[in-house]
Amino acid sequence: MTKLPTPVLPAPPPNLELPLQPLPSTQQQQQQQQQQASAKHYKGFVAGVFSGIAKLAVGHPFDTIKVRLQTSSSTRFSGPLACLTSTIRNEGIFGLYKGATPPLVGWMFMDSIMLGSLTFYRRLISTNFFASYHPPNDPFLPPSVIPLPTYAHGLAGILSGCTVSFVAAPVEHIKARLQTQYSSSKSDRLYTGPIDALRKIYKYHGIRGIYHGLGATLIFRGCFFFWWGSYDVFSRWMRNNTSWSAPVINFWAGGLSAQVFWVMSYPSDVVKQRIMTDPLGGGLGDGERRFRRWREAARAVYKENGPKGYWRGFLPCFLRAFPANAMALVAFEGVMRALPE
Repeated sequence: MTKLPTPVLPAPPPNLELPLQPLPSTQQQQQQQQQQASAKHYKGFVAGVFSGIAKLAVGHPFDTIKVRLQTSSSTRFSGPLACLTSTIRNEGIFGLYKGATPPLVGWMFMDSIMLGSLTFYRRLISTNFFASYHPPNDPFLPPSVIPLPTYAHGLAGILSGCTVSFVAAPVEHIKARLQTQYSSSKSDRLYTGPIDALRKIYKYHGIRGIYHGLGATLIFRGCFFFWWGSYDVFSRWMRNNTSWSAPVINFWAGGLSAQVFWVMSYPSDVVKQRIMTDPLGGGLGDGERRFRRWREAARAVYKENGPKGYWRGFLPCFLRAFPANAMALVAFEGVMRALPE
């Protein structure tokens, strides 16, 4: 009997099963979340540009009256109405928009940096200290709102205020000097415009002259704690107790929180304006410098007008605070919601 050959069996196929992928670690998840969050930071800076435009259009005439009352004696203007009528009579309606060019450009950058950095600091504080925090009794928290306790919103406000001060100080310095030139004829003014003011101040006093009043600006903008802390309080209350839409809540919370800010910070703003309009002296030929330190300007305000001197010009500022900042916050929050993630 013939022996059949033993069949050769094919070799088993190689194991084509792919190795199991390890689940992402907690550190990898955190990195992914941080990358997603950083991609959103740009929104705050872009939205801040629109906030600055809205604020300037509504608020600059009020600001001109405020600065003139803060930096002049009571013999020149008896009050806000007298300042308003005198300005329009002698300089026309455009007199109320004197010095508007620096903030038109400056406030776009200022609000962009202020609100963009505010968003950044909120996320930074939330990621590092309040990752699992959710506001109590706030079931209507929108996805765009970063959950933080009120004092943490205030802390983010202080940090953003200090950050934007390095842009705000030269802008507000030039604006204040232009606003306090009372002549209707350009030939009689020391500065013909913002570029001329920058050129002359830099020529005789350098970059320190441009940044004259930076310390006072840091003190003033440190009061952003009250602005953004109260904005959180008002927004949270309105979300929980009204059926208002997001833009309406932004409008009212923005206006009311701005008024809280000005009540708490106004005396420091008066001192800041006195420092920024103080003669620089030297080759500029604008007079003799009076204030070398912040406390010297604060004492001068008290010596000239007593405690009420710290509140001179408050009414136009208070009237300006609500509409200007309400519209600015509506613009900011609206653009934040409209921009893609």
